[in-house]
Amino acid sequence: MDDFLAARLQMAFSLGFHIVFACIGMVMPFFMSLAHFYWLKTRKKVYLDVTKAWSKGVAIFFATGAVSGTVLSFELGLLWPKFMEHAGPIFGMPFSLEGTAFFIEAIALGFYLYGWGRVNAWFHWFTGVVVGISGLLSGILVVAANAWMNSPAGFDFIDGQYLNIDPIKAMFNEAWFTQSLHMTVAAFVSTGFAVAGVHALMILKGKNVAFHHKAFQIAAIFGTVAACLQPLSGDLSAKDVAQRQPAKLAAMEAHFHTEKQASLIIGGIPDTAAKKVDYALKIPGLLSFMATGDFNGEVKGLDQIPAEDQPPVAVTHYAFQIMVGLGMAMVLVALIYFLALWKKKSWLSSNWLLKVFVLATPMGFLALEAGWTVTEVGRQPWIINGVMRTADAVTPMPGIAYSFYLFTGVYISLSIIVCWLLYRQITMVGKLYDSSAQQL
Repeated sequence: MDDFLAARLQMAFSLGFHIVFACIGMVMPFFMSLAHFYWLKTRKKVYLDVTKAWSKGVAIFFATGAVSGTVLSFELGLLWPKFMEHAGPIFGMPFSLEGTAFFIEAIALGFYLYGWGRVNAWFHWFTGVVVGISGLLSGILVVAANAWMNSPAGFDFIDGQYLNIDPIKAMFNEAWFTQSLHMTVAAFVSTGFAVAGVHALMILKGKNVAFHHKAFQIAAIFGTVAACLQPLSGDLSAKDVAQRQPAKLAAMEAHFHTEKQASLIIGGIPDTAAKKVDYALKIPGLLSFMATGDFNGEVKGLDQIPAEDQPPVAVTHYAFQIMVGLGMAMVLVALIYFLALWKKKSWLSSNWLLKVFVLATPMGFLALEAGWTVTEVGRQPWIINGVMRTADAVTPMPGIAYSFYLFTGVYISLSIIVCWLLYRQITMVGKLYDSSAQQL
């Protein structure tokens, strides 16, 4: 394995690991705070039980996210020194503010975990809300930095020099809103479906049904509402990508030829040599509409992108298809659940609906990973779009492959520990909260 590939794989593995725990850490505090709110309003002990159980999960993911995030910050300097040398002064502000948000989150979480019976009940609840808001801000600020890599702003690039730096303009670049919105909604979708699926499984097993039923209701509402909003944020993102990164859009859709009334491709196997897509379902004009708002609009194809500037088409296309396919599957689950809430109340107590949610448990995170693959692989060969190539940013230090193996081992070990802690937490629920059985 050459050092360039090892550096890219290590960063990809680290990001793929961190993003799961970061998203859970962003969203779970809101689940916890809503359950806490219901406890304060109704005084039904089942909501207190759910709140305390979820608060322990929040603590686990906060610690894991902190560790994996710290590793990422070191990897940016270790693996991509040329990138950080030039980009650090430009987009360092969102990272600095993210550190402040993380600091506030840590303080609020401390108040929340150790404030039971020690502070005013509503102030205690408010600290939980602060944990969620600060965690959400942390995620948005990090995504703003990534958006800058896709839509660089806040500097003038003259004769290889980065001049006239404006950190505010860099942070609020033209892609930050659409990326942050899409990522935030994705975090709620993935976490909502994952948490709902776990509690649905516990209900099917007949373990502490009242407790898991309340937890399932809260998570399912968050996840299904977010799933229905995600296509709207996806449409905004698609239009932004079409304008600022036409090569990425062309790779996402395996769109080889510039044309008007461009068809949206569903599925298919890209043939880059023949510049075509086999076995695909094509919807005429829909890609043009999604990209330009006009069914007759022209969509730039890979034929107008120099070969050395084209992203890997197959990986980007397959990842995009996985993301969209799983996203639409979750929308379908959401619509079924809404129909059950509105018209088919009997479905809510049926095992088949719970089994649907169990099957959907991993969908959100698989779509999340696929979406980040599209974002990062679709920007290649650039680390700063149109300004710096990834190959020019990598560290010259030899032996990065050994670092990749080491960090891979660390992350796998950390994953096993986290899974064991969560399994232990879930299995202990029935023992600790048996009193909830009478509170349905």
